Amino acid sequence: MAANSILTIILNFRTPAMTLRSAEAALEEMEDLPGEVLIIDNGSGDGSFEALRAGATARGWLDSGRLRIEASPVNGGFGAGMNIGFRARLSDGSRPDFYYLLNSDAFPEQDCIGRLRDFLLSAPGAGLAGSYVHGEDGTPHCTLFRFPTIASEFEGAARTGVISRLLKHAIVPLEIPDDAQQVDWTAGASMMIRREVIEAIGGFDETFFLYFEETELCHRAARAGWRTHYIPHSTVAHVGSASTGMKTWARTPEFWLDSRLHYFTQTHGPIYAIGATLARLLGGAVYGLRRLTSRKPRADAPHFHRDLLRHHYKRLLRPLPAPNPARPFASDPVLEEHKS
Repeated sequence: MAANSILTIILNFRTPAMTLRSAEAALEEMEDLPGEVLIIDNGSGDGSFEALRAGATARGWLDSGRLRIEASPVNGGFGAGMNIGFRARLSDGSRPDFYYLLNSDAFPEQDCIGRLRDFLLSAPGAGLAGSYVHGEDGTPHCTLFRFPTIASEFEGAARTGVISRLLKHAIVPLEIPDDAQQVDWTAGASMMIRREVIEAIGGFDETFFLYFEETELCHRAARAGWRTHYIPHSTVAHVGSASTGMKTWARTPEFWLDSRLHYFTQTHGPIYAIGATLARLLGGAVYGLRRLTSRKPRADAPHFHRDLLRHHYKRLLRPLPAPNPARPFASDPVLEEHKS
């Protein structure tokens, strides 16, 4: 395979029609770039894999050599599915130089993929790069962030102007810039990663089922000396929550609470995680008082703070398993050969 090759990885979970649409956009953008598109059906169990193969066959994609479809027997979550892609080779047996992560409900626009790759090629030390993401109606989606902290948990839950002004250095979402800038982390809806980053730090921590996994990956990369950047001239249209149903949650699911707690525990330790939860509860109490006096709307899912407290107490008694895996690719013979 030619130099600077890219493996585009699209993870499908029960959205085969949308995934095929995403793959079509990716293939168009990959037309003049070396590399391939890999669709991974993440244990859908509903005929999605067959639907994906039938759709790709009808479009002639499987004969082109530029697209493959694989199936995971289980749904281990976003990180576990993407780790399958990180372990994959290109069709000629070589490793890609870059991995491009694309949501199944995201559609790269003109030169989106090439611009991420070209930025990483031009910026030594930059290991990850994310795109400007907008809804199909053109509404900007914030995809550049600071790392969450105790201060940010309090500020975000309090939703109070004076507190936000005092803690502006801790606000997690960043203003969308016109030019590329370094950030703490960026969303995995459209993200490119150097292969060397994955070789150095491993792939996603599979303890996360969904949410916070790219935050922790960028945090681990930063500790290893790799920078993350936001590239606004790389653009993607995004539906959002197509597989997770987040927009219609009646209660905050256990896996989100698990992911949040695991992130703080893994990055800062269990005592810090307790502080982050207490800060979230205190901020929620501040906003609750504001709701009593000013008719503010509900900001969280019903019973969120009760569920958060109960969940944290439960995990003190039954902790999550150890990070899995921390370095899933260290024993890969191809990687060992690359290092020698």
